Formats: sequence, C-alpha cells, structure tokens
Amino acid sequence: MTKQSAFDMKICGLSNKVDVAAAIDGGASMIGLVFFEKSPRHISLDAAAELAGFARETANGNVQIVALTVNAADDALSAICARLAPDILQLHGSESADRVRQIKTLTGTSVMKAIGVSEVADFDKLSPYGAVADRLLVDAKPPKGSVLPGGNGLTFDWGILDALSDELCNGLPVMLSGGLTAANIAEAVHLSHAHPIISGIDVSSGVETSPGIKDKGLIETFLQRAKAAAASHYP
Repeated sequence: MTKQSAFDMKICGLSNKVDVAAAIDGGASMIGLVFFEKSPRHISLDAAAELAGFARETANGNVQIVALTVNAADDALSAICARLAPDILQLHGSESADRVRQIKTLTGTSVMKAIGVSEVADFDKLSPYGAVADRLLVDAKPPKGSVLPGGNGLTFDWGILDALSDELCNGLPVMLSGGLTAANIAEAVHLSHAHPIISGIDVSSGVETSPGIKDKGLIETFLQRAKAAAASHYP
C-alpha cells in the first residue's frame, strides 16, 4: 500500500487517462473510481483496471486507488478487489457497521465509510463505524429523491464540524466532501486545519462541466488552490 500523505486530496469519479494524469500531475494523492450503475461516473471493471494501472505507473506508485461502491454484493466486491487491488474501498451506501466488518474480512482491503450529514445529530452515525472502518468521510446528505448518495454538488453547513471529535470517530482520519469547488477549496482546507481530525478533501462534481464529465482545467485549478492553502498548514 502506498504511503499516506499529510493531507490527502482525492479526485473521484475519473473515467479517462487525461483526467487521471491531470489529477496526478496536480498532486492528488487519491484517485477515485466509481462502481455504481446509477451514477454518471460509473465505469466498467475493464476500464477501471486500465485506469488504475495507468495511475500507478504515472505516479510511480505514489497514489492510492479508491474503489467507490454502493451497497455492493460480495461477488462484485471480490471482482473489484481481484482486478484492481484497490488501496481503499469507499462504501457510500447504507452499509451497516457489521457489513463493513464483513467486507474487510472478505476482501482484506482498507475501508472508508461515507456518511451523509446536514446537522450535528448526524455525526452520531459515525460512532459505530469507528471500531470497524479505517477511514471515514463526511458528505452532504443527498436531496430527497436523489438516486445518488454523493456527487450531487451540495455542501453542508461546515459550522457543524465543531461537533466532530476524535472520540466520536475513534481517532480515525476523516475526509471532507460535498460541493467542493475551486471557489471554496481554500476555505475548506483552512477549516480542515482547524479540525485536525479532518485529513483530506474529496471532490467530484466540483471539477466537472456536466455530470460525469471532468475538466482538465478545473482539476488543475482546484488542486493548485488546494495545495496553496494546504502548504501553510501541512508539512
């Protein structure tokens, strides 16, 4: 497994080599590949395997491959892990803590559990996962009727992050996601420094021109601004 950086920057929902290269050249430490057919960012296992190999070669192994799934069955998870050997499985559905434990046992792969939040009370959902996951991710709750658990381009009230604690998360690193863009990434990074439990940021729709279509220029600008903000806080 590749080394974890001091502050992780993840570009999620990538689907071609141009955008993967832009993410790596810009300093992203994580590449997210989506396996959820309802998502406009969904890609096939063959395409994902090619991109994962390209990312590792381009980054000389200094990038983590994150496979995002939503309530995936055992056979799908096993196939993903056998073909990609991802560094992290991102579980973005309604997987219970017991299910997270089962998936770790089945795959032998680190797990990041995503939780949708909109108010302080939602952080209580993190507690059961603190003992079974390896990382946590807080994302904005999807709007009513949305088929996507994430990637909706929505932020949540970052003021509620004051309620996020090491005790609540069992000391696990937490990534911040939800509606991040080049316009607000500096604020998000500074906020993350103010809450040391937050170890990185995750963007998807914020570097797209339309759902599922990433833009090389937006990726570059986003990462430049994220790096500039992080440089003053993180070694």
